[in-house]
Amino acid sequence: MEKLVALTHRTTKSLPAGKGVKGRLAGRSKIIRTIIEAIQEKKGEHIVSLDLRKIPEAVADFFIICDATSMPQVRAIGDNIRHMVEEVCDEKPFHQEGFNNLQWVLIDYVNVVVHVMLPENRKFYRLEEMWSDASAVAHDE
Repeated sequence: MEKLVALTHRTTKSLPAGKGVKGRLAGRSKIIRTIIEAIQEKKGEHIVSLDLRKIPEAVADFFIICDATSMPQVRAIGDNIRHMVEEVCDEKPFHQEGFNNLQWVLIDYVNVVVHVMLPENRKFYRLEEMWSDASAVAHDE
């Protein structure tokens, strides 16, 4: 039950004085750009970002979803995301899972959640359909 409470009572990090909402939005776009770049660097495919901000039930503001063609590539993309976000944005994941099975890696940065999935898992779980009210943007090169 504690995990559910953590998801429903999420807060953003404290911002330096004067940052306000604009600072949070700028920070999110920086982390989103960094995550997409990290995925592209490791040849992730079918990259989509979902803007969930207008959906009251959403557990985050943005989802970023991509395919990896193999289990080693799932790990490589996940590791690269964590490394680049820490380097560029000075952020560590709030939560992460799936690095043992490498079928579906989830990296949670509170307001931005990344899903790195094998194609068969992505087809089965259909996250884009589940969150079809969100606006989606494709980021393939």
